[in-house]
Amino acid sequence: MIIVRLMGGLGNQLQQYALYRKLEILGKEARLDTSWFADTVQEKMQAPRPLELNRFEGLSIKTASPEEVRSLLGRRYEEQAGLWEKVRRRMNPAFVPVFEETGMYHPEIFGWDGKYLAGYWACEAYYADILETLRSEIRFPVSDNPRNAAMVEEMEQTQSVSIHIRRGDYLDAANAEMFGNICTESYYERAVSYLKEKVSDPVFYVFSDDSDYARSRYQGKEYRIVDWNKGGDSLYDMMLMSRCRHNICANSTFSFWGARLNAHAGKIMIRPSIHKNTQVFVPEQMQKLWSGWVLISPAGEIS
Repeated sequence: MIIVRLMGGLGNQLQQYALYRKLEILGKEARLDTSWFADTVQEKMQAPRPLELNRFEGLSIKTASPEEVRSLLGRRYEEQAGLWEKVRRRMNPAFVPVFEETGMYHPEIFGWDGKYLAGYWACEAYYADILETLRSEIRFPVSDNPRNAAMVEEMEQTQSVSIHIRRGDYLDAANAEMFGNICTESYYERAVSYLKEKVSDPVFYVFSDDSDYARSRYQGKEYRIVDWNKGGDSLYDMMLMSRCRHNICANSTFSFWGARLNAHAGKIMIRPSIHKNTQVFVPEQMQKLWSGWVLISPAGEIS
């Protein structure tokens, strides 16, 4: 059995679900561990997150029971391993029941069994070959807000382009050091100009957790500010992004999934060249692992 830990916001949950489904499709006995969302865990967190996967219709989810998690991890891992056990794990990672994501892409996980996988699995290469299946499975619940239905209809009638701007928590000191100054004004200006070069009469639908900033930054008849899906309804922003014909993403898994779930043929997907400031950008590597995406640097350079 392989157990994938479910954690984080909606974009991360979808990535962990996608990895879980890829493992299932490969014939593995896979489970999702949802214990991270327990009330006793969430109340200790600065930014609690709800489990949102259960709001989607048609997802094929098998959750791991506490007994299955304990059985896989083993008492020796939960407690202190003996000296020989520690040496054996250092010599051969296959003996370690838990694998924690440390790099951008770990293809070796597909050859394993008896593992507990902890990570975010943002790299598209993990599940690029099953995205069509995922689009058929990940069905948003019907919104009771008529503005969303009206917006979908409008998007279908225009050369619609989503723009996602994440500010909010990314402006906090700790997060700014890791995620700040990546999606700069130069990044967005080049992304918008690229779309205008490729698409006739695009209409840009701007999604942001800072609607005042979005309104001040994007003015003109070609821009629409989408600002009504708040709180528990925020997943409808992702739904609307997915119904646009093209997508400009932030360094945010939320908008990555808006683009991934976009089923339009010939779509243009743009993302920043790096996700975190600790990432070393290797053009050939990123172009391979994120095939089909347009990569733009914080300075506004296309790779």
